[in-house]
Amino acid sequence: MGTIYVTDLEGEVHKLAVQSGGKLMEAIRDAGFPIEAICGGEGSCATCHVHVPPEWYDKLPKAEQTELDFVEVAMTYEPGMSRLSCQIQFNDSLEGLHIQLTEED
Repeated sequence: MGTIYVTDLEGEVHKLAVQSGGKLMEAIRDAGFPIEAICGGEGSCATCHVHVPPEWYDKLPKAEQTELDFVEVAMTYEPGMSRLSCQIQFNDSLEGLHIQLTEED
């Protein structure tokens, strides 16, 4: 079990527990945040799009091209920050990770 910090749309930071090996999208959604995840975490919709601060972005596993294809067309896309939370599995190296929710596209 680990910890991440989620900044909501109002700018408030929330501390969440995340299961090791679990997808960030599941932890965020299960905590009641507005993550639709209409594809069920398959990485084929971008309704779990989040922004990852630059100091954390390079610590994440590299995004596959299919993930990049989805986030790059999102209205809230930010190069070097945009990721799909369903494609990020939590591990010990991500302890204390900060992410920010984005407006729905």
